[in-house]
Amino acid sequence: MKIRVGVIFGGETVEHEVSIISAVQAMNNMDNEKYDIIPIYIDKDRTWYTGKMLSDIEIYKDMDLLKRYAKQVTLCKKNGNFYLVNTKGLFRRDVYELDIAFPIVHGINVEDGTLQGYLDTIGIPYVGSRVIGAALGQDKVIMKQIFENANIPIVPYTWFFDSEYYENKDDIVKKIKKLGFPVIVKPANLGSSIGISIANDIESLDKCICDAIQYDVKIVVEKVIKDMVEVNCSVLGNYEHQEVGVLEEVIGNDEILSYRDKYLGQGKTKGSKGMISANRIIPAQISEEMTTNIKETSKSVFKVLNLSGVCRIDYLVDKNNNKFYVNEPNTIPGSLSFYLWEPVEKPYSVLLDDMINIAIKDYKKRNNKIYSFDSNILSNYNGVKGKLK
Repeated sequence: MKIRVGVIFGGETVEHEVSIISAVQAMNNMDNEKYDIIPIYIDKDRTWYTGKMLSDIEIYKDMDLLKRYAKQVTLCKKNGNFYLVNTKGLFRRDVYELDIAFPIVHGINVEDGTLQGYLDTIGIPYVGSRVIGAALGQDKVIMKQIFENANIPIVPYTWFFDSEYYENKDDIVKKIKKLGFPVIVKPANLGSSIGISIANDIESLDKCICDAIQYDVKIVVEKVIKDMVEVNCSVLGNYEHQEVGVLEEVIGNDEILSYRDKYLGQGKTKGSKGMISANRIIPAQISEEMTTNIKETSKSVFKVLNLSGVCRIDYLVDKNNNKFYVNEPNTIPGSLSFYLWEPVEKPYSVLLDDMINIAIKDYKKRNNKIYSFDSNILSNYNGVKGKLK
């Protein structure tokens, strides 16, 4: 019997379309002999839809058509099983039964632990990091604080809330000056290089900060490593075991590796192929020693952030000083970073299979832990003002 996999994607996030691309890629590479693949699309208004046609990228060009033929659903648990239930009409009818969920989502409100918490509340097993790992991987400020405590190398930085900038702008600018220009300004909780810009001087700093504030309440400002290359490493596993793929060196056409570089590509083909659209060198052109050190650091990052499934960890390599710094992890990376595993003889279908197997094993292991007690202390509770007997 096939395992019924509900692939969840979309959501209310500026990375909505990127999530669709990543999910469709994954669904088209899953082993149809092993899995019954059930697309679950979350619209930008947070409405859930399902239907086999959602595995075709062409359907998203006409959202009216999609909503006309896809079924509006919610996820629920009944009699120990998990179902997508049709929510329209007078009667609630089961549309699909699921065995496991596979979130392929990017950005706030989905990748940041929000969706994972919902799935945990229902109780369905799911692929990837759990709530704590997803949340830590999304928030660049808390993430950096953890890295500092674990002696994991990061670039000098400062951070602040939007309200602090409006109220104490001069104090914040003084802290940024100490970093030294140029600096890179980022929303703390976004990915895909959205809302990121470089300030080369005081005059351009305010615009960069105001641009970032459009996307988040928390802002990170980092010192720019001038003569550097960006290197990425993908990790597969859980807290017990991790393996790494090949390192890549990513080549950007913009001043920073931008959303356009990552997802729109610069080739002759129309449309996006996800992160595979970016220009890259595989393997990365760095020393064997640095390659080994980055791979070992990646395993440490994976464990210290409580990650699971596949993660892509991005690095900044300072060529002048022969040092590297962790830039950020991507707990659900674009295209699930399959292109970093194919060179080590792990095809995309096998990578997806490994992720699902890790999730199933972890779910079974967690079920052996104690989370609640059978006894009910309220059975002896004597009223609101009473005492326990």
